[in-house]
Amino acid sequence: MPLNPYNMNNTPMVTGYMDPSELLAVSNSCNPPVVQGIGPIHNVQNPGIASPALGMVPPKVELYDVQHQIMQALNDFGNCANALKLLVQNYGYMLNSTSSPNAEAAYRSLIDEKAAIVLTMRRSFMYYETLHELVINELKNWRHQQAQAGNGAPFNEGSLDDIQRCFEMLETFIAHMLAAVKELMRVRLVTEEPELTHLLEQVQNAQKNLVCSAFIVDKQPPQVMKTNTRFAASVRWLIGSQLGIHNNPPTVECIIMSEIQSQRFVTRNTQMDNSSLSGQSSGEIQNASSTMEYQQNNHVFSASFRNMQLKKIKRAEKKGTESVMDEKFALFFYTTTTVNDFQIRVWTLSLPVVVIVHGNQEPQSWATITWDNAFAEIVRDPFMITDRVTWAQLSVALNIKFGSCTGRSLTIDNLDFLYEKLQREERSEYITWNQFCKEPMPDRSFTFWEWFFAIMKLTKDHMLGMWKAGCIMGFINKAKAQDDLLRSVYGIGTFLLRFSDSELGGVTIAYVNENGLVTMLAPWTARDFQVLNLADRIRDLDVLCWLHPSDRNASPVKRDVAFGEFYSKRQEPEPLVLDPVTGYVKSTLHVHVCSNGDNGSTSGTPHHAQESMQLGNISPQSGITFYSPTRLEESDSDASETAEALASIVKSAQPNDPVISEITEALLTYNYRQYVY
Repeated sequence: MPLNPYNMNNTPMVTGYMDPSELLAVSNSCNPPVVQGIGPIHNVQNPGIASPALGMVPPKVELYDVQHQIMQALNDFGNCANALKLLVQNYGYMLNSTSSPNAEAAYRSLIDEKAAIVLTMRRSFMYYETLHELVINELKNWRHQQAQAGNGAPFNEGSLDDIQRCFEMLETFIAHMLAAVKELMRVRLVTEEPELTHLLEQVQNAQKNLVCSAFIVDKQPPQVMKTNTRFAASVRWLIGSQLGIHNNPPTVECIIMSEIQSQRFVTRNTQMDNSSLSGQSSGEIQNASSTMEYQQNNHVFSASFRNMQLKKIKRAEKKGTESVMDEKFALFFYTTTTVNDFQIRVWTLSLPVVVIVHGNQEPQSWATITWDNAFAEIVRDPFMITDRVTWAQLSVALNIKFGSCTGRSLTIDNLDFLYEKLQREERSEYITWNQFCKEPMPDRSFTFWEWFFAIMKLTKDHMLGMWKAGCIMGFINKAKAQDDLLRSVYGIGTFLLRFSDSELGGVTIAYVNENGLVTMLAPWTARDFQVLNLADRIRDLDVLCWLHPSDRNASPVKRDVAFGEFYSKRQEPEPLVLDPVTGYVKSTLHVHVCSNGDNGSTSGTPHHAQESMQLGNISPQSGITFYSPTRLEESDSDASETAEALASIVKSAQPNDPVISEITEALLTYNYRQYVY
């Protein structure tokens, strides 16, 4: 997986916290010479780093370098402010000395001085716009990383503090510039000054844009959102204590918007009317307002929504094969405040969310979100997304998703196998959205994403430690598994674990049997591991001796060395012991491989002549046996009670359930026919 070229962990040049209002005074006392005009913008991007991936914004400059350039601009503007102060003094002197013989010369001198100051201000403003663009790009990079974090990529949220410091410094810069332009306009030497009036409008608009662009979602809501389920989110204004807004903190409101509604605000620049916004919501959210709070210790100005709950959702009409799991919404946060006698309305959108009402909608919903987080452009019409990407791009996304969920990244061999699973008759370097999660895989009834998601969930829920330890090879097909095992120098008893191709969320064992051939056990699923975990199943199978390594450069490992730490403590019950309270004899569960002449015993279990009952994922290759230490006359009634309980399960179960069929067969085989009919 390629490294992210956007390193947000650089130590800023300005250590600690400095109130931006102090920056101008600091800049005026600096020793470096004044830099006239627009100074150079140094791009410190490593020239050896590849161009940004899909969705990335222009290359990053180091944040401390941006801060240094803002300080340099403030130093430059400080000298302009001194010249302006002198101009105002001379202007006042001229007004009081109109009868002086040098009045005309003084007047022309003032006009020249003012023109020079206007030119310097215009240059400073152009420099400001360049710096503002750099900071906005940094914020876009941060937002891109935030979206990637939705798929599990590493994310340094703390870098937002450094970006806020840049915003505060820019606000100081533009505020001083605005005050200077207004002061300069008071020096009225001619009747009309359109150039200066235009500069005033530009500076005012720049301040508004800075304030609006600093309003962001810093804590995203869950991107797969279930109705009637509590969730949290927060927004942050990256201006800190600037402008004094925190002294009268506004209230932030939140509604949920459909994709079409979001497009109206972003692409059509719809005017926002707070009074009518609530009626444009696509759903009903409880606890959807929060007053902003300013934290003095870290200068964070934010509003937290800690207990929101989506009660209702309005869906759009579906077209073609679209489903509710493809439909994207977003939370829309908005508020109004006053800056310099101007009322400013600010708003921001969350990352896309998919709304579900049932847990079985979760897998496909995560397909929609995973694809969007990985491949969306930060600047886009909500929520437009490409319908095909290269395998190089998709492999990175799958690796991030699986690695973050399970704690171990995929290998090159794993990714090669996934690439083959995604291919169709016409091979291509591009993978489409339909191949990813809409079209069933060849000869299967499920899609690639359904299969991948089920494996990811099984691994996380039931095999996490073993996967992290490298005990599970996982993504390998039958043919390659058989070839690898037959090539192993350890021969008989060598085994590996692979994810099933044919069953959702299944894992199977392939091993070299006593005849030197490879046997594939029927897959086990989460339902089987709820009865007996994977490590204990492996311990019970004496035919498994050497674990074939998932790393091609490693050697096989003894079974108990590889899986010993994952075995549960199993204590054999003492024979001939009847629980005086319940009247039952304790039993244990063991797995064995069925073969001709198999007596049903496994490692660590005494041989008994009594009957056994098989349950779970039964196949010609494997099974689970219930063993009791001895057969007691006193326990006959208990066996009847057990059979009766099993029969009630059979009657309430879904038809054609393979496990239920096994239970029924066992009841018939062991003379409990009356409980079946």
